[in-house]
Amino acid sequence: MERYIFRDFIKYVSLNVLGMIGLSCYILADTFFISKALGSIGIAALNFSISIYSLIHGVGLMIGIGGAARYSILKSRNEEKDADIVFSTCLKLGVIIGVIFAIIGIFGSRSLASILGADMSTLPMTKTYLTTILCFAPFFIVNNILLAFIRNDNNPNLSMIAMLTGSFSNIILDYVFMFPLGMGMFGAAFATCLAPIISIGILSIHFIKRKNNFRYIQSRMPWSSICDVFSLGLSSFITEVSSSVVLITFNLVILGLRGNLGVASYGIVANIALVGIAVFSGIAQGIQPLVSKEYGLKNYKAIREVLKYALFTSLTIATVIYLGMFFYADNIINIFNGEQNLEIARITKTGLRIYFIGFFFAGINLIMAMYLSATEQARYAFIISVARGCIIIVPLVLLLSRMWEMTGVWMAFVLTEVIVTVITVLINNRQSLLV
Repeated sequence: MERYIFRDFIKYVSLNVLGMIGLSCYILADTFFISKALGSIGIAALNFSISIYSLIHGVGLMIGIGGAARYSILKSRNEEKDADIVFSTCLKLGVIIGVIFAIIGIFGSRSLASILGADMSTLPMTKTYLTTILCFAPFFIVNNILLAFIRNDNNPNLSMIAMLTGSFSNIILDYVFMFPLGMGMFGAAFATCLAPIISIGILSIHFIKRKNNFRYIQSRMPWSSICDVFSLGLSSFITEVSSSVVLITFNLVILGLRGNLGVASYGIVANIALVGIAVFSGIAQGIQPLVSKEYGLKNYKAIREVLKYALFTSLTIATVIYLGMFFYADNIINIFNGEQNLEIARITKTGLRIYFIGFFFAGINLIMAMYLSATEQARYAFIISVARGCIIIVPLVLLLSRMWEMTGVWMAFVLTEVIVTVITVLINNRQSLLV
């Protein structure tokens, strides 16, 4: 049994990690090309906008992963019709919420940009990016829903290919739109928005080749099913939305400490961190189909094995990432510091070396939150996610920034992840969560 569990773990996690890295490169590619074309003001404007991208992405993950987890459990129990109803409900929800985001983008992006901290120098670019991203929200959300369901439908290969194809397309289009065509900030945003559409095109192969074991059926959206999906996917939503809360809070604090140069420096650190967090999210999302399936079959020994592999993998990857950030900080900064600004380089270097210490704990927290959601322990998953998302980190960054300025800002992330890991261990010891 251990052999097939390890084989499936390697398959699902490796494919999902690759896909999530590709997905995270949507914004990283924007950061690189914007730094070259538009400089520090462009990076600052992008950083003000990323929180809304994270919100849209989080909604898609909540519906997709929550629905896919329930779908997998129902399928393992041979409840085919209920599984189809879950998929249909998720698809309708995704479209409806996506349209609401699009309406906000058309009529409210300027006000939203101001609320997020954009000033007269960054407001035009921030508004442009926000309007474009919000108008394409339905595609981002539906893409995340299809990725999750197809992954749970025994086709993680296609999900990975779709994510990577979308990401590589974004990189190529970023260059084409921003340099040969000179489309500026709109070009960067438009390239990012085309990526999920390309991904959806790849995912449609699953239906064209009739490999799908789920299908869309005409049915009412039962509130019980909606609440169930939201409950199981809530930790994923909180994880993404926490990125928005942290970005907004950090941006406003850093704006007061170091101005737009400080925000640009944080933008580099945060956007590189998105890739690192994507790796841990990839591990977490990779184990979700396995855990949900084995939970439905009540195979608790297999679940323990999967969790053990996931935690060990997380700590190993965290070590590799941190060593890379510590020894190659200058090289990494030069890639994104298009103006070769010495102040940005100095702030960012310190940030990379402190901020990424938190990765040793962030991976554990993300994996445990996903594990709890996949085993219908949504309340504990919510506690972990909301603790690391806003309850702890927001007060810490406000407090520590007053004590140690930028060093305190970087330390807030690290201490938050440490505290949440302790909370996770305490909850586990008290409730015996490891089935």
